[in-house]
Amino acid sequence: MKVLFNADDFGLTKGVTDGIIDAHLNGVVGSTTLMMNGKAVNDAVTLAKKHPTLKVGIHLVLTWGRPVSCDGVASLIDTDGHFKYKNTYRDMEAPDVHEVETEWRAQIEAFIATGLPLHHIDSHHHVHGWEPLKDVVVKLAREYEVPVRYVESLKHEHEILLTEKLWLDFYGDSVDEVIFEKLHGLDVDTVEVMVHPAFVDEDLRGVSSYVEMREEELRILRGLNVPAWVELL
Repeated sequence: MKVLFNADDFGLTKGVTDGIIDAHLNGVVGSTTLMMNGKAVNDAVTLAKKHPTLKVGIHLVLTWGRPVSCDGVASLIDTDGHFKYKNTYRDMEAPDVHEVETEWRAQIEAFIATGLPLHHIDSHHHVHGWEPLKDVVVKLAREYEVPVRYVESLKHEHEILLTEKLWLDFYGDSVDEVIFEKLHGLDVDTVEVMVHPAFVDEDLRGVSSYVEMREEELRILRGLNVPAWVELL
């Protein structure tokens, strides 16, 4: 089985960014995804260039922080200029898909401007799996010729998927050292394990509700023994 440990939130804060690099250099993390509106984007780009074995994709954002676009996305933001959508976006009215495309294209172009190779597309809070945005996601994936993280809305778009399965249970109370035992029972050839390693810093405490367990994730990801039947991606 081919397993990709992919770390979300690269560039969100310095502590998150440093933790992901540590989990790559000293653990099993093979890829990460960069938030172009994060607090530590420049640090993340610099470190990624120093460590080219870490594959870097883009973590498209619609539910945190400010947009990258300077104009043309007025319906996506609140009066303070932040995205109005939160992790409860599925309970909200669907966004203007043209404005979402404008913003996400701007985020991808900002990523490309860093000079880093774009490995894949995923998103903060899995918002790329919101059904109204399916066509935009497929369009961008094909245009930029990169695969996309598995979500239910794209499960039939086999040609653009990063892996056959996404493992979401290495999170919170389910974080433990027996991750490979859990994966062994899957009937797939490729699986992505979503992870969130970090060194906790004050910026992280100010922007995320998922904090202390990130350091526990980092500890475990650094110490995993990879079984012979696993090929890390």
